[in-house]
This record gives sequence, structure tokens and C-alpha cells, in this order.
Amino acid sequence: MARYLGPRDKIERRLGERLGLKGERSNSPKSGIVKRPYPPGQHGSGRRPRKLSEYGTQLRSKQKVRQMYRLMEKPFKAYVKKALENTKKESPYTAVIKSLEMRLDNVVYRMGLGQSRDQAHQLVSHGHITLNGKRAKTSSIAVRVGDVIGIREHSKALPFFSALMPRWFAEHTAPDWLTVDKTIPTATVKSTPTADTSGVQTTDLQAIIEYYSR
Repeated sequence: MARYLGPRDKIERRLGERLGLKGERSNSPKSGIVKRPYPPGQHGSGRRPRKLSEYGTQLRSKQKVRQMYRLMEKPFKAYVKKALENTKKESPYTAVIKSLEMRLDNVVYRMGLGQSRDQAHQLVSHGHITLNGKRAKTSSIAVRVGDVIGIREHSKALPFFSALMPRWFAEHTAPDWLTVDKTIPTATVKSTPTADTSGVQTTDLQAIIEYYSR
């Protein structure tokens, strides 16, 4: 699957918000949005903020959430369109959040194995993660309630898992829809995620639904 590999600092500067795209660095004084708190480009520092139109607001919300979950336009649009088609079963807000949060790479990020979703995606695609005891290499796999996510046994001796990950993993707080055993470590999906635990604003979800409903 295609992925954006360009500068992540520029994304946060363009949107004017921290999205955690570079993990711990995004929250540090070294982040691009702190060093240069204006849009990227030759004239970025001299631009005056413009009032966005309704379409512009919807587009900005769509770009923000799409970048948060590190998805290209095609799969992100597919998640939203599918949610709009199944409104009889659940609200589109709930369906969109469930689709995004229950991706395997996002669960790996939420349980704390990776400091960013990009890092979590890489852990999955390189075959270091297991789903219900079996090696999983597809980041977009939709996990279910009761599924158990862990580290492949042969990968635990690698420097990343033995030396780097413990620096942040012990202090990481997982959302309440995950039960994390930090001694193994594994995570069990115990319930369905909600918008409140995702960090996605309701106004952004509403704008995204309106954007794709046009």
C-alpha cells in the first residue's frame, strides 16, 4: 500500500496543530511547529491567517484526521463511504472511528509498542507483530473484540524491543478499550473504541461526514 514518505513536520505546520506524527519529538521543543510556528513555504512566515469557507473547513478536518492515522486518500475515503452506507446499524461517527482505531497498526500504536503510527506500521509490515499468536504483516487488518496482539517471539531479542521500547513502554497509558499486559507484553481488545478515546474532535468527524456526503 502506498504511503506518504515526505516531511511530517510540514504537515503539522500546514495544519497548525500537533498531530503526534513523529512520536515524542512532536511534543518536544525540537518539533517543527515550535521552531517555525507558521505554514511551510517561502512566504509562510508572512502570510496572514485567512478565514476558511465551509468547504475549506471540511477539507482541513479531513486532511487532519487522515494524516493523524497516516492514510492515503483512497483507503480513508473508503472507510468513510462504508460508514455512510451502514447508517442503519450504527452512526457514521461510530463506524468511522471504529474502522480507524481497530486497524492493526493503530492498535500496536495505542498499546505503546510504537511511539507513532508510522513506527507501528513499520513494526507490523516487518513481521514483528502477532495477532492471536500468528504472525501478521498487514497493517490494515481489522482487529476484533477478544483479539490478542503481541510481539513475535523471535523479534523480542532485537535491540528495538529489548533496549529502545522499554524506555517509553512502561510509562505508556493505553486507552480503556485495551487491556495491556506489560510483562509479556500483549494487548487484548476488550471493547469497541469511541470518539472520546480516539482524540478525534466531534466537529472534525462532522465535517468529514459532510465533506464526503457532497
